[in-house]
Amino acid sequence: MEIPLGTLVLVALFVLGIVTVARGVRTVPQGEVWTVERFGAFIRLLRPGLNFIIPFIDGIGKRINVQEVVLDIPEQAVITRDNATVGVDGIVYYRVMDAAKAAYAVQDLTTALSALAMTNIRAVIGEMDLDATLSGRDRINAQLLAILDGATDPWGVKVSRVEIRKIEPPENLIRAMNLQMTAERERRATVAKAEGEREAEVKRAEGAKQAQILEAEGRREAAMRDAEARERLAEAEANATRMVANAAAGAGEAALRYFISDRYVKAIEALAQSPNQKIILVPLEASALAGAMTAALAMLRPEQVAAEASKPPAAQGPTPWTTR
Repeated sequence: MEIPLGTLVLVALFVLGIVTVARGVRTVPQGEVWTVERFGAFIRLLRPGLNFIIPFIDGIGKRINVQEVVLDIPEQAVITRDNATVGVDGIVYYRVMDAAKAAYAVQDLTTALSALAMTNIRAVIGEMDLDATLSGRDRINAQLLAILDGATDPWGVKVSRVEIRKIEPPENLIRAMNLQMTAERERRATVAKAEGEREAEVKRAEGAKQAQILEAEGRREAAMRDAEARERLAEAEANATRMVANAAAGAGEAALRYFISDRYVKAIEALAQSPNQKIILVPLEASALAGAMTAALAMLRPEQVAAEASKPPAAQGPTPWTTR
């Protein structure tokens, strides 16, 4: 059965129309930008959504992801400035800002960015000592970010963040570092203990010094009080002596004898009344005692004593007095 020529033409036109529509209508997904090439030359970009191109003349060139991409940097061995080998890897966050440059300025953006990051990691860490490398992650990240961002700007790429994920020394170096850390901690503990003992000795010395100062001040105060007391006592004795002298000057020698006799008798009485004394032997001269009694009676009866005083005293030897 032969198909009419007109039918074949209609079918061919229908198929051609479908292919033409399919080639001329493009739907770009969100997060991507497509390039349009005309006879192999870039002419424009297709944004997310429904787009139209000239069929059979224009074609889709590159499909560029404009979302932020996380690029894993493989681990590599890096030698530090002090000849220590460490294993380093990391990640790079970047985003395509100019799809045309990203599509045509570099052949393979992912490979080029990974190689660039690995090279600069070796360059940055190679200028640092091992201790600075282990403790300077932020510094390394900042330097890599500045280098990669500047190097990828011609590619239409913005590097937003660089993170060094691992810096791992070899096992023998880790053991040596642990020993060094232990020794350093022991040294710090010894220094801290010595400083504590020194401060304690200083505190004890200061306490002893302060105690000696306070003790000396106490002795000085006590000596001053004793001197003041002796001074007051001397003043009192001087006043008493002065009063006795004034009285003797007014009443004569008889008053002075009376005062001395009275004190003499009171002293003997005090010795006799002492609870620790049972027997007191006092050698007295009868003439002295008689004279003292005469002076005492003279103060009371002057006319009788005057008569007795005209008589010559009898000489007597010492007479022991016994008092119980």
